[in-house]
Amino acid sequence: MTDVAPTGDARPPQGSKTQLRVGRLVKAHGLKGALKLELYTDDPDGRFVPGATFTLQVPESSPWHGKPLTVREFRWMNSHPVAFFEGVEDRTAAEELVRAILWIDESGASDEEDAWYDHQLVGLDVVRDGDVVGKIVRVDHLPAQDLLAVRLSDEREVLVPFVKAIVPEVDLTAGRLTVTPPAGLLEDLPSDEVEPAAADAATERD
Repeated sequence: MTDVAPTGDARPPQGSKTQLRVGRLVKAHGLKGALKLELYTDDPDGRFVPGATFTLQVPESSPWHGKPLTVREFRWMNSHPVAFFEGVEDRTAAEELVRAILWIDESGASDEEDAWYDHQLVGLDVVRDGDVVGKIVRVDHLPAQDLLAVRLSDEREVLVPFVKAIVPEVDLTAGRLTVTPPAGLLEDLPSDEVEPAAADAATERD
């Protein structure tokens, strides 16, 4: 699973253990206290199980400052992740939590196989056919899948789907990640491989 380590202005509450950011509450949903989530984890159904408790990053003026937040229910509504939390019974209470960031202790994160945090992946060398072709600069989390942003040796940046078929091996000890990309993912295809229809369209535009 990929949870997010602190970056930029996002910082765990002072005095906390090493923590990872897993989500942000972005909008009250309905009248019964539900909140829409912006996810920073690729396993939301496993992370937001009933009873899961998070440390909150909220302003000191917030009534939730210094209090934990516990999941009561998690569901998907029109492809959007929505959660209900203990002690949040109506829309007014939910609106007090809008923009709050949710953190977990790193020690409480999953140890499942093939699970990595963003900060473990960023900086790894990207290897294809035994040669280093670039470096991971960030991880983009999309609803369908995660994408690895790779800066190639010529300074171009490409997005590589983080799936087993294309990224068969991650070796944190060696500081490298092996890729087997399809043709055209890391480099432009030769002009003679352009589909005829595309070539004809280009000719017509000329």
